[in-house]
Amino acid sequence: MLSNLLEVLSTYVLNAIEVWGIVGVFVLMLLTSVNIPIPSEIVLPFSGFLAATGVFKYWVVVFVGTIGELIGSLISYHIGTKLDGKLRTKREFENAERWYKKFGAWSVFLGKLTPIIRTFISFPAGLFRLNIWKFSGLVALGSFIWCAMLTRIGFTLGENWATIGPLFREFDFIIIGFLALGFIFWIWHHFKKR
Repeated sequence: MLSNLLEVLSTYVLNAIEVWGIVGVFVLMLLTSVNIPIPSEIVLPFSGFLAATGVFKYWVVVFVGTIGELIGSLISYHIGTKLDGKLRTKREFENAERWYKKFGAWSVFLGKLTPIIRTFISFPAGLFRLNIWKFSGLVALGSFIWCAMLTRIGFTLGENWATIGPLFREFDFIIIGFLALGFIFWIWHHFKKR
C-alpha cells in the first residue's frame, strides 16, 4: 500500500514539473515545507535530470527550490505561532519546548537536511517562537544544501535518475525505524514516570 501511494505521488510530482516547468518546482517545494509530504527526493533529482538535458539550469533549480522551501517554511512557522497558546497544556509539551528553546536553531538546520523530518520542522519552530531571522537563515542554508545535493544527483545520473527512488526508500525505512524506536522510548519513559 505504501509503495502504491509513493507511486501515485511520484507520478503527480513528475506530471506537475512537466506541465508547470520551473514554477512546478517552486510550488512543489513550497507545499513540501507547508507540512504536505511531497517527496523532494523525487522533485529535485528529476529537475536535476531536466537540467542535465538543458530544459532547466542547475542553479535556477537550486535557487527556486530553496526559495520555495523558505516561503513554505515561513508559512508553516506562522501557522505554528497562531497555535502557540492553544497547545501549552501537557507537561511533555513543556519539556519539548525547553529542549527546542535550547537546541532550536540547530534543530531547524539539521531537520532541513533530514528526510521526512524536514517537512515538519518549521511548525514547532513557530510554536516555540524561535527568532524569525535566525529561523529564516538556517532554513535557507539547510534548504540550499539539500536542494543543491539532490539536484546534483539527478544532474549527474542523467537518464538513470529513476534509479534514485529505491535508494531513498531504503533511507526512509531506516528513518522510520529510528522514529519508531523514539516513539517506543517515549512510551516507555512516559509509563515509567507513572
